[in-house]
Amino acid sequence: MEAGGLPLELWRMILAYLHLPDLGRCSLVCRAWYELILSLDSTRWRQLCLGCTECRHPNWPNQPDVEPESWREAFKQHYLASKTWTKNALDAESSACFSLFCRRRERRTLRVGPGRELDSLGSALAMANLYDRIVLFPGVYEEQGEIILKVPVEIVGHGKLGEVALLASIDQHCSTTRLCNLVFMPAWFSPIMYKTTSGHVQFDNCNFENGHIQVHGPGTCQVKFCVFKNTHVFLHNVPLCILENCEFVGSENNSVTVEGHPSADKNWAYKYLLGLIKASPSFLPTGDSDSLLPLDLESRDQAWSPRTCDIVIEGSQSPTSPASSSPKPDSKPGSQEAEVGSDGEGVAQTPDSSDGGLSPSGEDEDEDQLTYRLSYQVQGPRPVLGGSFLSPPLPGASIQLPSCLVLNSLQQELQKDKEAMALASSVQGCLIRKCLFRDGKGGVFVCSYGRAKMEGNIFRNLTYAVRCIHNSKIVMLRNDIYRCRASGIFLRLEGGGLIAGNNIYHNAEAGVDIRKKSNPLILCNQIHHGLRSGIVVLGNGKGVIRNNQIFSNKEAGIYILYHGNPVVSGNHIFKGRAAGIAVNENGKGLITENVIRENQWGGVDIRRGGVPVLRSNLICFGYSDGVVVGDEGKGLIEGNTIYANKGCGVWMMASSLPHVTSNHVSYNGLYGVAVFSQKDGSGELPGGHGAQENFSEDGDAILWETELEKEDEPLRRPLAFALVESNSINHSGASGLYVQSSEALHIVTNVIHANGDRGITIAQSSQLTHVTNNSISCNRQSGVKVEAQCKVELRGNGIYDNRGHGIITKGDSTVVIENDIIGNRGSGLQLLPRSDTKVIKNRIHSFRAYGIAVRGRAKALVQENIIFQGKTNKTIFQQISNNRECVMQNNKFLVFKKKSDTWRLVNPPARPHLEHSLRGPSVAHSGQKVAAMATRLTARVEGGYHRNRSIFCTIL
Repeated sequence: MEAGGLPLELWRMILAYLHLPDLGRCSLVCRAWYELILSLDSTRWRQLCLGCTECRHPNWPNQPDVEPESWREAFKQHYLASKTWTKNALDAESSACFSLFCRRRERRTLRVGPGRELDSLGSALAMANLYDRIVLFPGVYEEQGEIILKVPVEIVGHGKLGEVALLASIDQHCSTTRLCNLVFMPAWFSPIMYKTTSGHVQFDNCNFENGHIQVHGPGTCQVKFCVFKNTHVFLHNVPLCILENCEFVGSENNSVTVEGHPSADKNWAYKYLLGLIKASPSFLPTGDSDSLLPLDLESRDQAWSPRTCDIVIEGSQSPTSPASSSPKPDSKPGSQEAEVGSDGEGVAQTPDSSDGGLSPSGEDEDEDQLTYRLSYQVQGPRPVLGGSFLSPPLPGASIQLPSCLVLNSLQQELQKDKEAMALASSVQGCLIRKCLFRDGKGGVFVCSYGRAKMEGNIFRNLTYAVRCIHNSKIVMLRNDIYRCRASGIFLRLEGGGLIAGNNIYHNAEAGVDIRKKSNPLILCNQIHHGLRSGIVVLGNGKGVIRNNQIFSNKEAGIYILYHGNPVVSGNHIFKGRAAGIAVNENGKGLITENVIRENQWGGVDIRRGGVPVLRSNLICFGYSDGVVVGDEGKGLIEGNTIYANKGCGVWMMASSLPHVTSNHVSYNGLYGVAVFSQKDGSGELPGGHGAQENFSEDGDAILWETELEKEDEPLRRPLAFALVESNSINHSGASGLYVQSSEALHIVTNVIHANGDRGITIAQSSQLTHVTNNSISCNRQSGVKVEAQCKVELRGNGIYDNRGHGIITKGDSTVVIENDIIGNRGSGLQLLPRSDTKVIKNRIHSFRAYGIAVRGRAKALVQENIIFQGKTNKTIFQQISNNRECVMQNNKFLVFKKKSDTWRLVNPPARPHLEHSLRGPSVAHSGQKVAAMATRLTARVEGGYHRNRSIFCTIL
């Protein structure tokens, strides 16, 4: 008989009336009929699956509106469930010696109910043989004593779920049992509805209300499509149990407790369950269609050659000069001359070019004036992350991260980390998958060396979703955890495991809470919209937090305190309503290679004894500061890119003693780095930072557990002073580095370039501030300004091409020694009234003004300096008559008179001299060593100088 005799649609209509046995017979006719039967998947097979009273929707309870891949396969699994509970079961009555006397294995069906041959479950069990089927017809069956199952049986309720209620306490002493389509309630004398200590029990399509279920190892269980209402499932030392497609609702305590290390003794069902797990589809991703580059911030640190800056005055304008370097049409000759403010600081009016270059020459020069050619090698901003963050951010443009910062998928991370792959693939203890936990106190509680794996579950409206304590291990893959009244996942007392690929959101406390030496691997999760922090690590908690998206939390994305010490790497932490990462109350941590962006408060906030290592992170587009180091904060801040934050790049208290080294700080709205100490001053911080001193979790510290243990790990480098070393600070909205402090500070080997105000502003410094071996260039105003009553030592710096004066000082104790102050638009060095300055062994040159200018009655010692000639109509040194407190000794003045005059900065070479600078303990990459290496200064007289010529600085 051929199926092609009729249209397929007509065949399908006819076959839709057949029952299961008839469909099986038809599928055996031929291949065409077999394929025709398979094509009934969405019609007849769907009807059979949903019409079975012992079955539920295959994707119940989490996705009942989503159809399975195959209704026929789902119905097959339901049908086989009534058979597989006996698979490989040992016959308790069999014996080699008495094989002739074994019980018959033929299954009987015993019917229990009104009008049936048996009226109670107890009477049916008394008559049951091995693997008999007991059918309970609709009604309520209440047993007055404990029921002991001595032989394997199958107990099935007849009719719809809910029509058969069983009030009993059952203790299983046999090897295997199956219970299906029943409603369990506790008996009057015990809350325990079911218990087994050695056998295997299978529950299918049952409801459990207001009682307990206990399984003790080596006993096992398999539970599918069941509802637990205020019911506690207790698993003690179980080697392997499976809970699938179940709903847990309204628990007054924990819904599931997994306690004790899995038993070494295993019953017959262990291998069967293990094979069942391996044969079922895994929630682990199988691969990715796109190939993403791994996150590698270290690639930015490859060695760079020095950049070249040429300052040229010659017969025609440089072809590389931008249009902004020419005067406006309505400008008058000489209008670009530096304006001198009330404090004597020169303010350049030339429009800024995109690279911080300048045009210090006016348009009113005479034809016969001297022309200079000066060749510099100036270190500008270093390339970072493929050059993505060297240009200013475009207003209103979306944030485009380079490909090296794209997060890896879970599969990629597991392939990189063999230990994580082994954890994800492991099955031990209890497997809970595709279950729904809702509207109760607790979800899953794993304790005392317990093991549990959770895949594809939903936890909602609970007090907490998962607790893991006392050396227990959990594996959580692809779960949804939301609207918990406390933390979503809580680990303490050396709990650990793998938490990967989960969606954790809208929880009242932390998404993940890690305490007391717990050490989990938190990988590729989305943790967002929490009412407090995303992840909290405290009380000697540890852990590896990698490749997660943590965003839109009300408090810190990651909060580390009370000796918490995690490894935080490769995460995207963004759009939080507080700090991206907060390290507080003696918190530690290694924080590397994260993208921390668009947070309301500091990208990273370190306070009150926090001592993290913050290395190679991208901290950008924050609505406040990039990094905040508050009072008593410490730590190492190294190799980070801090870009386009609306506040400061780095804001810190001097008393916090951080080590800020080798960072790229650019295009921030206020200061690049601001150092502020509140001890001697008012409570007002520069730039409106007073509101940030207390953030919301600080006042709740008493709520955190404080059972702390001291660790042997020492502070990475105890410092007696704050250290700002080897950073590139450029294009800040205000000064590159602002100091208002009453404590010691060392500013060493930094590149401070093209900032919107001064290079360095020292507004308060009652203790000595050391400014050593820095390159300070192309800033919109002075290179360095020292306010009154400050104690500052400037040594070995290169101060080039700034639009105001090179150095301007009001300080009462300023030492300027062995600096190169060259090419600045104002005077090289300007000493204001009531200042007290020592100027020793410097090389000073100014294009347009004086080498050294003294205004009013300033006290100064000017000794052994080399001062080059400026413009011909200016003197090298401003007239200082009637100022007996200004002493000049052994200075050398170089005046350009003829074309053959040439001087070179060779003894010593041009500053800064980084090879002799004091380096910190961190091993910075060779490409991160900042430099502004001016190799020579050549002055050459060339005939003729035309009106429309300028000096232009190009950073190549």
